[in-house]
Amino acid sequence: MKKVLRFIIILLPWFIGGLIFKYDATFYNNLNIPSFALPPKLVSIVWAILYILIAFSIYYLSKKVNIFKESDYFYVLITNYLANELFLFGFFNLKSPFFGFVLTTITLVSSVFLYLETKKLDKKSSNFLIPYCLFNIYAFILSLTFYILNF
Repeated sequence: MKKVLRFIIILLPWFIGGLIFKYDATFYNNLNIPSFALPPKLVSIVWAILYILIAFSIYYLSKKVNIFKESDYFYVLITNYLANELFLFGFFNLKSPFFGFVLTTITLVSSVFLYLETKKLDKKSSNFLIPYCLFNIYAFILSLTFYILNF
């Protein structure tokens, strides 16, 4: 039970942005949408799966090392988390594809660094981050395309 609770505590913060900052369908539908954009419901499912994988990565790593004392890892994790969580605010609340692109860029770069820092500490934990890095490449290309098509 203690392991499950620990995992849930690690997982829950990744969903805060989605609870605080809402998807604005009207704004989204008024944009020029790239042909390769996934349907919003599918994107939500993909992100939920990615957050679970991130939580597994953090969970397994935290069993081996004190992640708060691994400063490079911790700072990259916090940077990635903040950029990821603020995307909905920047894109939908501020209605800014540019700010969304900036946050997506920070998320992509920090996800690669997060993978590398995690791999230094534990290879198994870093493997959970590979789909996250790959999807962030897609998100970066999509966000750049949104920005170009709409401004």
